[in-house]
Amino acid sequence: MPLDPLPASDQSLAATPTGDDRGPATVPPVVEEVLDLRIALEQDLVGEVRTRFRYEADRPYEVRLTFHVGRLDEADWVFSRELLRDGLSALSGQGDIKLWPAYCPCHGSTLHIALESPHGSALLEASRPQVKAWLERTYACVPPEAEVLGGPTDAQLAALLAGG
Repeated sequence: MPLDPLPASDQSLAATPTGDDRGPATVPPVVEEVLDLRIALEQDLVGEVRTRFRYEADRPYEVRLTFHVGRLDEADWVFSRELLRDGLSALSGQGDIKLWPAYCPCHGSTLHIALESPHGSALLEASRPQVKAWLERTYACVPPEAEVLGGPTDAQLAALLAGG
């Protein structure tokens, strides 16, 4: 049986750059955590799916959720950090992804994540406090006002749009 690509850990992984005698490291900070999300499989049937939440400082506007569904392949969803932030307090998103807070008598404060794709749909439920704590670590890494510093410059965008 292959190793689980999303190993469970008792603590979240938060990598930050470290320097040496030659100056600061070039590796941008990463904030990552693996959570077990509940997933609606059928009416009254719920399973769990291991999900990696990943934020990279050099891609400051986005978060990546990687769902390990028990096969060698994984399903990645990339969306805006702002969408996740907004979904912690109110309905957020439209189309392929929607997020909203809820309360479950069994699990307490939760975050619902509804995903739609040509391959199917999924309704997931995460611990709202755990997601919120992870998101706060991403903002400690790159505050919202500093996001613009990590994006492409106007010249880079112009070159990209011009086909260069």
